Amino acid sequence: MNKICCVEDDSAILTALQYTLSQEGYEVMTAMTKTQGLELIQQESFDLVLLDVTLPDGSGYEICKRMREDSRLKEIPVIFLTACDDEVNIVMGLDLGADDYITKPFRVRELISRMNSVLRRAGKKQAETTINYQDLSINTIAARVFKNNQEVFLTGMEYRLLLILATHRNQVMTRDQLFEAIWDLGGEYVNDNTLTVYIKRLREKLEDDPAHPQLIRTIRGLGYKLGE
Repeated sequence: MNKICCVEDDSAILTALQYTLSQEGYEVMTAMTKTQGLELIQQESFDLVLLDVTLPDGSGYEICKRMREDSRLKEIPVIFLTACDDEVNIVMGLDLGADDYITKPFRVRELISRMNSVLRRAGKKQAETTINYQDLSINTIAARVFKNNQEVFLTGMEYRLLLILATHRNQVMTRDQLFEAIWDLGGEYVNDNTLTVYIKRLREKLEDDPAHPQLIRTIRGLGYKLGE
């Protein structure tokens, strides 16, 4: 179920949207001001945000700008809902990073169609920027790692090492290949002993049983690989 945030100061429109979208199978949360909207978007995890341009304490443009500047929020699609249909306002919204712009009054079916289109594009983009293996998920845009949907905090070197293994999944990476790749990515010197330490730390953070690793496997005499 896609989770939608709707920021709109017209209570009648807000109530109608919440009811209709809920009937269509969306989970909907609402806010009526810029301040409430920002707090909600920062606290929850949304698949799409619907933004009115004119709000009592500011502008939907400001919310969109803040989202695009935040690494945690910048990939969330945004659709503006507004009575302003002049080209200047439309261009401004799109330049701020909005994914679509629909003017009031609008047909609900048209809005839902636009929402579905934006969500499909976002899903495809996310698939291209996310590496999944078993219960592990790596967001390569935000440089964040999750295991069973819980974030795992890695050091920069640990993340780079994991990313190298993940982008060569099911391939054996020799220690020399890992040395060279890590050096290219981080510019830090890594020797044989420190590589062993980083592999050990990764296993401690990612494996269910670090003593019997199932994610990062040692290929005796060759190196390591992520995968079967």
